[in-house]
Amino acid sequence: MINFTVGPVQMDDETRNLGYEQIPYFRTPEFSSIMKENERLLCSFFDAPDNSRVIFMTGSGTASMEGGVINFFTKEDKVLVVNGGSFGQRLIELCEIHEIPFTEIKLDYGKPLTEKHLSQFIGKGYTGFLVQLCETSTGVLYDMELIGDFCNANGLFLFVDAVSGFMADTFSMKKMHVNAAITGSQKALSLPPSMSFTVLDETAIEKCKKNDINTLYFNYPLYLKNGDRGQTPFTPAVGTLLQLNEKLRRIEKSGGIIVQNKIASERAEYFRKAITSLPFKIFTDKDSSSNCVTALCPTNPGISAYEIFEILKDEYGIWICPNAGDLAERVFRVGHIGSIKNEEIDKLVESFKDLVKRGLI
Repeated sequence: MINFTVGPVQMDDETRNLGYEQIPYFRTPEFSSIMKENERLLCSFFDAPDNSRVIFMTGSGTASMEGGVINFFTKEDKVLVVNGGSFGQRLIELCEIHEIPFTEIKLDYGKPLTEKHLSQFIGKGYTGFLVQLCETSTGVLYDMELIGDFCNANGLFLFVDAVSGFMADTFSMKKMHVNAAITGSQKALSLPPSMSFTVLDETAIEKCKKNDINTLYFNYPLYLKNGDRGQTPFTPAVGTLLQLNEKLRRIEKSGGIIVQNKIASERAEYFRKAITSLPFKIFTDKDSSSNCVTALCPTNPGISAYEIFEILKDEYGIWICPNAGDLAERVFRVGHIGSIKNEEIDKLVESFKDLVKRGLI
């Protein structure tokens, strides 16, 4: 199997080998030291401000999406939510469930957020802004400098879902005025699914501490208190956190986040150049394409994007990413994160060419 999805992604040998080891007891000084290092390295790679902290939550990226909505916003807030696809819609649903007053910025699928979208909300009393770094369902990379400058100028708390974009696309909490951001273990970090991570600046820390949080498992002040001693309030995915430590240390030694961004960018460019002769159209505007994924539309009439996914999986042993909802038959996605080599990209492209010969695309 070759895995070109956007999570879980292919893991490298070092991470997989660690998965064979026995899981140790974790309420120890040794594990606390590892967790402290995990926090330091994640803050560094997110380019988080001084005194930032990390919430280590056992759960998928959606767990930290919900945790952020619960801890950072209340019924007294008034937030803007960007909805350009499946994951923007998820933020909408979370605000509805937790009764956070919001206004939806609805985008056409595959289209970027522009200054024109934002200008109408200046001086309208908004207190928060929720957005993806990249909308994984469509491949759109949002202009975080534009968004960050808007939030900074207007006093909005900025919460970013960087679950898929982190390590693939350039991201800096400092430069983009981000107060809190999340990612997941099974994305560009290339670990097993099980953990999500929220990086909080001092504003986010104080905000969740003063809010009346009616939850146990998602109570961020409880996580912060336990984090002071390098622990979590509840049993975490210990094995994944050990794999995280090994991976973060390896990234640091190999040049850090800049090198990781470069790898993802070169991989995305390599793939996109290789498919120029194929009957596909990139769904996302060129200037707004994320490095983590390419969303593609078959251009020949009557071709189902979902059937391409199924044929590659069943007949070629290659996994790409299908879509859901309105995009299921129109758009499939190819991920560029995880332990992927150019030789494997070549195999995917050759498989596409074989499907052309067979008259299937």
